[in-house]
Amino acid sequence: MAKRPAAPRAQDKLIFLLSLVPYLIDRERVTVDEAARHFGLSPRQIREAVELLTVSGVPGDTRQYLAGDLFDIDWGSFEEDDEIVLTHRVALDDSPRFSAREASALIAGLQSLQRLPEFVDSDVIGGVMAKLARGASSAPGQLAVTESYSAHAVGIIRSALAAGHSVAFDYVDASGATEARLVDPLRLESQDQDWYLYGWCHLREATRRFRLDRMTVLRETDAEVVFREADVVVPTALFEPSDSDRNVTVLVRRSVLPLIDDYVVAVDSAPGGSAAREDSDAEVTATLRLAHHHGLKRLVAAHPGLITVLGPADARDAVADWAAAGLAQYRKTSGS
Repeated sequence: MAKRPAAPRAQDKLIFLLSLVPYLIDRERVTVDEAARHFGLSPRQIREAVELLTVSGVPGDTRQYLAGDLFDIDWGSFEEDDEIVLTHRVALDDSPRFSAREASALIAGLQSLQRLPEFVDSDVIGGVMAKLARGASSAPGQLAVTESYSAHAVGIIRSALAAGHSVAFDYVDASGATEARLVDPLRLESQDQDWYLYGWCHLREATRRFRLDRMTVLRETDAEVVFREADVVVPTALFEPSDSDRNVTVLVRRSVLPLIDDYVVAVDSAPGGSAAREDSDAEVTATLRLAHHHGLKRLVAAHPGLITVLGPADARDAVADWAAAGLAQYRKTSGS
């Protein structure tokens, strides 16, 4: 014979009643049996608590409990379908609420956050979005934020890391050529909005770093990894120099230097003496070490108006041509 739940103590009953209202608000419609399972009580105890709730409230200006001063439920659903639906919430409806526009902005931000690899499949964020939608003064607009390829790729790589399998993908290298790679995944890391895979590349027979958004046809293989993170030295810096790298001279604001520190080889004195050297907004000449012009373009684009390429000439031309091509696209769109 099943053991009947024990009657709650007075203190436990108070805690339960204080928890019941937000529980019902969050779910909008819930059966008595579901609530009983959630709180570990009998259906009879839940019904008694709901009936007590309907004679509870906050007195109005007359200091008397009128109809609008009490919690209320959909009695038809409660008595006929054994469902609890709050139809009037005392005092809570008078609390400040987000407007539909404010709730939409917050939901859009949470959707963007949910698409980041580290938050993929986050039930917590989904729950917060649902609460924002329900708690707004009116229904927020319908929003959709597309999922990035990196978020999809992280799921595959994490699965391979957990299973000890290699991953295979086509990768666009520094020269713009596409090569097929077989890699033993070692570590996933993020830098700003970019995600990187550190792994043992079977093609190069060395540890390499790969940007996830430059991978295509990524898949987890059935092959067991040859190397794990404990077996090799994984680079700690985002940018690892090699013999094929090139030095580029730029004019950059001093305040930007910490943001590009991985690429800085040397910094010359700022023009204007010691006062300029102490000014975080002063411009300095710096030498950067980069693998290719593609990385230089991204660096300049990430800090618009703050980095000017001085040389060599082919690096300066590459950035100028890239900027001109982008401007031409805007003019083409505007003209059409």
